[in-house]
Amino acid sequence: MVLAENSAGFILYRAGSPREYLLLDYGHHWDYPKGHIEKGETPLDAAVRELKEETGIADARVVEGFARKIGYFFRHKKRGLVRKSVIFFLAETKARKAKLSDEHVDFAFLPYEEAMKRLTYASAREVLRLAEEYSEKWSGLGTEKKS
Repeated sequence: MVLAENSAGFILYRAGSPREYLLLDYGHHWDYPKGHIEKGETPLDAAVRELKEETGIADARVVEGFARKIGYFFRHKKRGLVRKSVIFFLAETKARKAKLSDEHVDFAFLPYEEAMKRLTYASAREVLRLAEEYSEKWSGLGTEKKS
């Protein structure tokens, strides 16, 4: 039997030249802030909550129109095979630091090329590529709103 899990998270960046993306060190891989969607939450609500819980960052400005879903399987020690679906949103922050939860051992704000090298999984690199293309296309057009 395969258990299904749904999560949501952010590709979070700091504007500037170059734009810098937030990555979290989970101890055995580098990825984005994300977590389970709780009962009654929208995916965006879950992403905002998880960002604050995992990093202490609460000023995310959501970039309208960007949402990308990835899916993968993993084996959990107690629950067996899990089919995970994660939807990522794009947001901007002015934060320079993160106050990490106990789920993480480090964080880094990195320019695109460095972030691509640091990310562990190909699916995470693909989402970053799409986010970078989208943010280049829409930067400065007033398409953002405060969440």
